Amino acid sequence: QVQLAESGGGLVQAGGSLRLSCAASGGTFNDYGMGWFRQAPGEEREFVAAITKGGLTLYSDSVKGRFVISRDNAKNTMYLQMNNLRPEDTALYYCAAIRAIGVTMTANNWRYWGQGTQVTVSS
Repeated sequence: QVQLAESGGGLVQAGGSLRLSCAASGGTFNDYGMGWFRQAPGEEREFVAAITKGGLTLYSDSVKGRFVISRDNAKNTMYLQMNNLRPEDTALYYCAAIRAIGVTMTANNWRYWGQGTQVTVSS
């Protein structure tokens, strides 16, 4: 069973950048597709981006062209580089893992979750 720990959140002005990290332990990292979701107060958890164990990527339309997801299998870590941040990106960002060949935008299909890291973008 894999454990996930996010880091890198914080407060940033609109137009700024942040890089989130997700460190995985307790499993074979290469076996898992990895993803990022976010949840704002009063909203449902929303898909942000995902990367398959083979390195294929998937993005939501709201972040495409601004965010970049990547993984370093040697370090058991996934990243989310967030550029040109907007106030509407403010949310609690969660790391997730799925033991499958592909990935999905549906949160309920992901098996493992981190505790989340807060991202706040001021206008």
